[in-house]
Amino acid sequence: MDDSGRINNTSPRKFPVRIFILRYMQFKALTQNVFRPAFIAGVMLSALFCAPPSINAQRSQRGRSDDSANSAEIELQKGIALTRDGKFQEAIPHLLPAQGQVTSQLAAGFNLALCYVATGQYKPAIDALNDLRAHGQVNAEVEDLFAQALLGNRQPTEALAAAERAAKITPKDEKLYVHIVEGCMDNGYNDVGLKVVEIGQEHLPKSARLAFEHAMLLVQLDQLDEAKLELQKVTGLAPGSDVAYIARVQKHLFDGDAVEAKRVAREGIVKGSQHLMLLALYGEAVIRAGVDPGDPEFADARAALEHAVGVRPIYASAQISLGKLYLTEGRVDDAIAHLNEGRQMDPRNPAAYSNLAAAFRRNGNAQQAEEMLAVLAKLNQEQIEKTRSAPGDRKKNYQNQL
Repeated sequence: MDDSGRINNTSPRKFPVRIFILRYMQFKALTQNVFRPAFIAGVMLSALFCAPPSINAQRSQRGRSDDSANSAEIELQKGIALTRDGKFQEAIPHLLPAQGQVTSQLAAGFNLALCYVATGQYKPAIDALNDLRAHGQVNAEVEDLFAQALLGNRQPTEALAAAERAAKITPKDEKLYVHIVEGCMDNGYNDVGLKVVEIGQEHLPKSARLAFEHAMLLVQLDQLDEAKLELQKVTGLAPGSDVAYIARVQKHLFDGDAVEAKRVAREGIVKGSQHLMLLALYGEAVIRAGVDPGDPEFADARAALEHAVGVRPIYASAQISLGKLYLTEGRVDDAIAHLNEGRQMDPRNPAAYSNLAAAFRRNGNAQQAEEMLAVLAKLNQEQIEKTRSAPGDRKKNYQNQL
């Protein structure tokens, strides 16, 4: 934000490692799998190196030479560095030779499992974590990651048991509940997510973050009225915080009040919040409010969305919103590029298809426009069948998204 109150793209990037990613399918806010492992990599590695001496002192005695031991340690450090950078697939070949060959088997095994989860390889992740657990190397982080691997492997009952074990070890660890709840939403186990967030709120009744996650779960379960009430709680629990501004903007969008959503988002940004989700919500609110491309606020929205996708190119909702904004400006080719990026990452988002259809029509490609409309019709029909007998304004909310 410059002296005139305008948003710019050159301000320092003061973003937290972890981002909440808003997907606009039925206003359902989800977190893409790639971000949660990246965040865990950042916050959990320190815990691994602070493991009890009885664990860190364990060393495999397999007759290896000092040279092979040193080589294994070097590979482990390379693997950890790549994991911290979010290069999970690249880290795996370095972490594999470290298994059973290094001082900290917990660090080696956990980081390997983390990389497997991040790349969607859930069965080997479960095997690696079970090996740690079998050797008594268990802490809350291990159980947390174990729960997420089990969710990815379609084992929700076992995942809930792992979450409960983790909660018993560190009942006041907010991040633990958040990771697992978001894993539940990512994999469609919203009933399990509700149980986990309820456990968390028992121990942390004043957690604004858990209240926000609870609201997002309720949206997933098509309980929009209840979700709005939970979003109101967030502001009271942490007034002026990033999550409070995000909750307020989200609620106004749920209510169909894009003008107020835009105002609140801008207020948060002016006051110093540079949270990527708030920037993306601001851009989306400006689009929904119908701000003219010649208005300075339209340029601010463009700057916010371009910054969001520049920092996190796999931020699906920001890519789609930026595509919508470019389409409004008449930048059809740019719009198609960003809408396609968003569609690939979030293939069930109706906004991607409705806007791609419009962009292809403007580009003279009637066949591709019809293909996008066919997918959109299928998504719409699925939603109609799902909400046919449900109370509230869910159909209207879904249509507002298009």
